[in-house]
Amino acid sequence: MANVKTAISLPESLFKQAEAVAEELKVSRSRLMALALEEFIRRRQNLQLLEKINAAYADPPDEEEQAMLRTISRYHRRIVEGEW
Repeated sequence: MANVKTAISLPESLFKQAEAVAEELKVSRSRLMALALEEFIRRRQNLQLLEKINAAYADPPDEEEQAMLRTISRYHRRIVEGEW
């Protein structure tokens, strides 16, 4: 994968913290920034997915879904009856 150079501006205190972490992890500052950005993007994508899942479940089941759930529940009850 090709690398792209970029320049960013950081508060000095954050830059110093990043330098210390990069040294501790024995990686370059560039690698540390790439790792941090990858993690940020992964977390953001997970939050977006969670929001979509929550939105999908936000609406109560409609009549058709309720009827299907009742049918499934009755079928399941017959299957497990006497197993407990």
